[in-house]
Amino acid sequence: MTATIDEPVRTPAPLDALGRLESEAVHIMREVAGEFDRPVILFSGGKDSTLLLHLAVKAFWPAPVPFPLLHVDTGHNFGEVIEFRDRMVERYGLRLVVAHVQDWIDDGRLTERGDGTRNPLQTVPLLDTITEHKFDAVFGGGRRDEERARAKERIFSLRNAFGQWEPRRQRPELWNLYNGRHRPGEHVRVFPLSNWTELDVWRYIAREDIDLPSIYYAHERDVYSRDGMWLTEGPWGGPRDGESLLRKTIRYRTVGDGSCTGAVESTATTLAEVIAEVGASRLTERGATRADDRLSEAAMEDRKRVGYF
Repeated sequence: MTATIDEPVRTPAPLDALGRLESEAVHIMREVAGEFDRPVILFSGGKDSTLLLHLAVKAFWPAPVPFPLLHVDTGHNFGEVIEFRDRMVERYGLRLVVAHVQDWIDDGRLTERGDGTRNPLQTVPLLDTITEHKFDAVFGGGRRDEERARAKERIFSLRNAFGQWEPRRQRPELWNLYNGRHRPGEHVRVFPLSNWTELDVWRYIAREDIDLPSIYYAHERDVYSRDGMWLTEGPWGGPRDGESLLRKTIRYRTVGDGSCTGAVESTATTLAEVIAEVGASRLTERGATRADDRLSEAAMEDRKRVGYF
């Protein structure tokens, strides 16, 4: 059959900024699926790991996500976040591997810290679980805008047999080519959100209508002030002498170990209001709300060198 009318050539519309970021992340996930044997997604229930899960669903749809989730549970997580984590696992029919820090404390492999925080204690359970399950690629939600040490990291970040990050072994990443080669016992951390900013994350969440834990939006909570942050009491402890509980309207910009994750005063109850608030902020979420990043100028890099996320 011969066509009598020439059909115009249709070219796809150019991608906007969020579309390009999404396309890059999907490409990275598919590269990992094709190059590695046992990838896993680090999943805390926070906004960045939830975004990773959403992108994985898009990357492999209509097939199921081909990676399990791994959560290093400090035992000091916010209840709303654990409930959300379990709901996402059920919604997408995923396999969840949980490394409970308490198990390592109970059998003597770790010792409880005097300050009550368990955030630094996550590294050993993470590395032990990677070794136990032979995971060779570990997706993380780290972004370069969060902290200066993370700005130095490649999208494919090689970790040695001890799980350590060695900056001198970082590989060039040119023309969207990623080198996943590694020796037995080594693994690669993969950061598909490296080129995203916090504002990009929130704009994409709004565009895709992605569900998040409720604590990311303004709500009332009893908090106390310490080192310029609003902390809440829980199994990790509470106010010290001279610190008083106050009822505040707050929200969390990031979630993690409750002993070192602070809230910000906010009235933002909708995505549009959160986006406006983030756009006006001069501090990243880690700089504003994570006490463990204030220990020293090199706090994050020191932790990454021994195997931290």
